[in-house]
Amino acid sequence: MRICIFGAGAIGGYLGAQLALSEQDVDVSLIARGPHLAAMQANGLTLRIDGETRVAHPRCTSDPAELGPQDYVIIALKAHSVPGVVDAMQPLLGPETAVVTATNGVPWWYFYGLDGPWAHRQLESVDPGGSQWQKIGPARAIGCVVYPACEVVEPGVVEHIEGNQFTLGEPTGEKSERVQQLSAALRTAGFKAPVRSHIRNEIWIKLWGNLCFNPLSALTHATLDVLATDPALQPVVRGMMLEAQAIGEALGVRFGMEVEKRIAGAAAVGAHKTSMLQDLERGRPMEIDALVTAVQEMGRLVNVPTPTIDTVLPLVQLRARVAGCY
Repeated sequence: MRICIFGAGAIGGYLGAQLALSEQDVDVSLIARGPHLAAMQANGLTLRIDGETRVAHPRCTSDPAELGPQDYVIIALKAHSVPGVVDAMQPLLGPETAVVTATNGVPWWYFYGLDGPWAHRQLESVDPGGSQWQKIGPARAIGCVVYPACEVVEPGVVEHIEGNQFTLGEPTGEKSERVQQLSAALRTAGFKAPVRSHIRNEIWIKLWGNLCFNPLSALTHATLDVLATDPALQPVVRGMMLEAQAIGEALGVRFGMEVEKRIAGAAAVGAHKTSMLQDLERGRPMEIDALVTAVQEMGRLVNVPTPTIDTVLPLVQLRARVAGCY
């Protein structure tokens, strides 16, 4: 089995190291760049996990053309970065290659495999010009909801913080051989990798929190515990989440919990900075479109009003532009 991880940062590095260190017949390669790539090529990929330091030696390169067609390409970049690498990715794509979208937010293939009036609809907010739909192809896509938290603490060194689950699912809902084989490889490498028939339900549960807590953290610089418990902010949090729930349900999604339970879950994480706040502080592009703009676009599609989202979105977009992060 040949697996290429495109984007070997925190999550991609965690995946790559564990797969490379697992005792199974998997040829693992990583696409990276800059000092992180140079360090991995010189010294291997170091993973700090469970009080241990492990060093893996997967093949690392910045040039996908060196690797050739893969069985699986796991995209571990942030969603806004993917359209810019679709052309570079082409040498990795053979006739049977599956592409796993291990990214936050609404995936570009969302409406592939759905019945009804929105079947095969493309989302401009996450796939401008339809480049991913056309050049990767939705039939290749396997959905993936990422739960672990990791950090690149220095070039070539990834630190695992918590979590080990990567939930997988075909957009069509079938439990195909390819998704089951990938699940088995991930489980052998030490991950939880359940295969779900309704992967969109899983996507929305994670998106539900990211949609509101990420932009609000960027606007206020508050951590999750504050955002989820401040009484003055709760109408905004609940407003965004209820609007998103109405959109998801209009699209056939089932939410397995109430809004209050999802908010309580965020509060329980504690004084955590969201990924969007971390990106803002580090001057990196922020995941606004996949987490917020796409939800607004889908609301327009199903005629669900989004007044709270419509208020917060331009504010966080302006915050990002002023900081040079959008």
